[in-house]
Amino acid sequence: MKKAKSISRAKWGYIFILPFFVTYFIFSFIPLVDTIRYSFFEYYRSGLRVVGPNFVGFDNYISVMGKDFFDYLGNTFILWMLGFIPQIVIALLLASWFVDVRLKIHGEQFFKVVIYLPNLIMASAFAMLFFTMFSTSGPINNILISLGLSDSAIDFMGTPTGTRLLVALMNFLMWFGNTTIMLMAAIMGISPDIFEAASIDGTTPRQTFFHITLPLIRPILTYTLITSLIGGLQMFDVPQILTNGQGNPNRTSYTLIMWLNNLLRAPDYGRAGALSVYLFIVSGILCLVVYRMVNGNDDYSSKKSRKKKGKVK
Repeated sequence: MKKAKSISRAKWGYIFILPFFVTYFIFSFIPLVDTIRYSFFEYYRSGLRVVGPNFVGFDNYISVMGKDFFDYLGNTFILWMLGFIPQIVIALLLASWFVDVRLKIHGEQFFKVVIYLPNLIMASAFAMLFFTMFSTSGPINNILISLGLSDSAIDFMGTPTGTRLLVALMNFLMWFGNTTIMLMAAIMGISPDIFEAASIDGTTPRQTFFHITLPLIRPILTYTLITSLIGGLQMFDVPQILTNGQGNPNRTSYTLIMWLNNLLRAPDYGRAGALSVYLFIVSGILCLVVYRMVNGNDDYSSKKSRKKKGKVK
């Protein structure tokens, strides 16, 4: 008897994923390599004269790594933390409330839609809305004066604290709905038998949340924290529009991406490339630190268990 000819369908898998890799190579990998290449060259415009590209080694990296870099990095972290901390706290509370069968919340689907709606609004539209509402002649000041809560118009964007809080509030409103939906899905993925067993054992809702829910949704929390951190380092549109690209007052709301945008508009491709590489390195280090902080104990315990199994064998 002749052996049946085996049919390999592996090639179809490669064919189907080929468009993704071609698109990634053209629009992501090549620009990334080109950015790194330009970071080693002097390439800028001075008036109508274009200088370069001239190879200068690490001069662009030395030029970028100065006081401005650390000031703008600090601004970026402050704006991110002011928006992310209340975002994750409120998202966790809302997610735990919505999936708690003991509360019997009615209209759950309606509330899901409402809290997710701000995520659908463009950041530029959000920034323009807040700029109009909180201006000295805006409706917020008019309401405060008419209610007698303020004698004169408050310049919300005239102080570093006011501007930073407005940027943080906008980021919070735009993203807490998305975070809440993700955490709800994570909590709903936990087996109900675990919560029933905990209830039979007499655990309080607080103990259930901190000792059962949080540890079991740790992977989603890690993902949320890392993606939020990357998004925070890329913060641009909200402070750009709210402060007209100046980062006022005194550049206290000026972020690294706003600086990168100005370098590209100059244009100064060499320093912009060096700053992009620094952002890539900072993002990678911070994501690694966050991952180790959140999952370090699990990795350590899994290594210990593998060593014990090896010894037993």
